[in-house]
Amino acid sequence: MSSTDWDKELAKIDKQLGSISDEELARSTPPAKATGARAAGVALPPAASRLTKRQALGLFSRLALALGLGVAMLFWPYAQRCGSGLFIYLGALVVVIGAGLWSAVAAWRHRAAKTHILSLAVVAWGVTLGAREVLPRVGYARPELGFPTTWMCTSPPAPSPQPGTPGQPQTTPQRTPN
Repeated sequence: MSSTDWDKELAKIDKQLGSISDEELARSTPPAKATGARAAGVALPPAASRLTKRQALGLFSRLALALGLGVAMLFWPYAQRCGSGLFIYLGALVVVIGAGLWSAVAAWRHRAAKTHILSLAVVAWGVTLGAREVLPRVGYARPELGFPTTWMCTSPPAPSPQPGTPGQPQTTPQRTPN
């Protein structure tokens, strides 16, 4: 245990605060460190919260990557109706959502509002594209031709041989006498 008499220490602080007027106390801001002030919940003055060029480049690089991935999903070159093509497409959507969240968290930390909003729009875009594929398959949305209700592809039935095709014996129906 420490030997500090807290009653005496608090009395000193009260005496110092009593000697300062309320206007002076409200005007004076203690010097704050960048990390300590945010951790303590103290608002930083506008000049201290500006981004450096390196931080801004990092934020906009993350945002550009997320936006690029989101736009690229419109031009997906492979079939995604069912089977492995569908699962690869959904995996790519998870990457888009993850990139949007990564950008949004960085923008939140640096208090970049516009970047944060655009990042959240990328997340919403990825969720929308995913919902378009998943909801008809789980029975929540009405299926359409482009969005079927099956997860796995079924192979089409084998065509039945037509009479008279080469390589097949030609059979004629037998008539039974009456």
